Amino acid sequence: MQTDMNQATDPIQLELFTNRFRTLVQDMGEMLRRTALSTNVKERLDFSCALLDPDGELVVNAPHIPVHLGAIGLCVRRVRDALEMRPGDVVVTNHPAYGGSHLPDVTVITPVFMPGGELLGYVANRAHHAEIGGTRPGSMPPGATCLAEEGVVIAPFRLVDRGEPQWQRMRHLLADAPYPSRAVEENLADLRAAVAANHHGAQALVKLAQTFGVETVRHYMHALKRYAERHIRRALQRIPDGDSVSVEKLDDGMPLQVRMRVSGDEIELDFTGTGEVHPGNLNATPAIVYSVIIYVLRLLLKEPLPLNEGLLRAVRVHLPRCLLNPDFPDDPTRAPAVVGGNVETSQRLVDTLLKPLNLAACSQGTMNNVLFGNDRFGYYETVCGGCGAGPDFHGASAVHSHMTNTRITDPEILEQRYPVRIERFAIRRGSGGNGRFRGGDGVIREFVFLEPMALSVLTQHRIERPYGLQGGETGRPGRQRVVRHNGETLELAPVDGCEVHPGDRLILETPGGGGWGTADGH
Repeated sequence: MQTDMNQATDPIQLELFTNRFRTLVQDMGEMLRRTALSTNVKERLDFSCALLDPDGELVVNAPHIPVHLGAIGLCVRRVRDALEMRPGDVVVTNHPAYGGSHLPDVTVITPVFMPGGELLGYVANRAHHAEIGGTRPGSMPPGATCLAEEGVVIAPFRLVDRGEPQWQRMRHLLADAPYPSRAVEENLADLRAAVAANHHGAQALVKLAQTFGVETVRHYMHALKRYAERHIRRALQRIPDGDSVSVEKLDDGMPLQVRMRVSGDEIELDFTGTGEVHPGNLNATPAIVYSVIIYVLRLLLKEPLPLNEGLLRAVRVHLPRCLLNPDFPDDPTRAPAVVGGNVETSQRLVDTLLKPLNLAACSQGTMNNVLFGNDRFGYYETVCGGCGAGPDFHGASAVHSHMTNTRITDPEILEQRYPVRIERFAIRRGSGGNGRFRGGDGVIREFVFLEPMALSVLTQHRIERPYGLQGGETGRPGRQRVVRHNGETLELAPVDGCEVHPGDRLILETPGGGGWGTADGH
């Protein structure tokens, strides 16, 4: 079935191809999950898979991690500009200057060529490695002030070079860095799974093109982006024209600011007024900003449309130099730290954009990152909390929200594989904001450590409370503390860390969501 690129798009075929593309990336994700070794990928599902067109623009994603998916297109284009991708190549990077988010998120990109050498598109995945070096186990050091301290920096290179694997070179990168990985074999195992997942997706895309024709596949890639563009423009037309300024503050007082201007079927976002480059690790990247924008725009649509970059065609963005767009010198000791920007600043940026749109009150606005380990291992998890209420619904309790979509590790798996015990995991009743519709409640998660190790936490909404809307009350902020085996208590700051010993406990209380409307309904 050959299709001329200029002919009208058959809506039935568009639906069929959308589901073919979606199945392709879902199968990639299942291949990655089944063949990976780490708890982070296999059990927590902290990974994302995507299909991109020959221009390197996101076409279809599996319903994985929003903060990954909106960034993958920019990553592929920057890598393509820096390094020629040829048949038989597989390229890997985690570098923020090339569309990466933070160092634990490693992106693997495979260009897909037809047997005759014609570029059909790209398949890519991004997976979080719970340990990739840095000054503290878990590769999210709370005190990091430069990129080098956060772990192994991987500038784009060919992990597979014209069909020849370069595993020894990858091993040297992981093991010989200034702050090397503590889990090289696990890193390599997960990377092999990522390469296998891409190979599976590439084969499926070539088969689609052989079945329906190259031009047909390309046509429906572009048609899906045009479809997304039409729908986001219609959604924007339902929003009254005008300007609004939204400001949220990180827990340390650093402002996130956006001026939102809606005009007809277009929207302009100007981030002037956002704080300067952060002295710690809460810097983000343009890739993260665009992930947030795509995600928030997707919330305006009321149909199951895959995230793709057609949503951005109705958007103009002004992003000055700030903590959302820092410079990255080649020397990682001079580049800013970013590990908290991906997980925490991204969530707070969603808070900032949602407020003027009045879609929902503030959710927990954090991933509640908990990391611990020693010279033998590094463990990482994100913890659920409360969602914001909306104009006709209560907020959900004890779920991941917005830019994260991972599972939490089951206590049985956690206790079997690591020297910890989960003493309590319960809903934090009453932590959601009151209102006509209540915000969702956070959770309490209590760990007991069974051997000495380093503990780190990266969180938000410990000081700033999740806002309510239309008279709804704020959600309760989170809290974290270590109770020593001798009964002493150490309160931890939003971004903090300490050494723990056998019998010490971490008690983590996650934020509740904001309420919507006044409790009396007026």
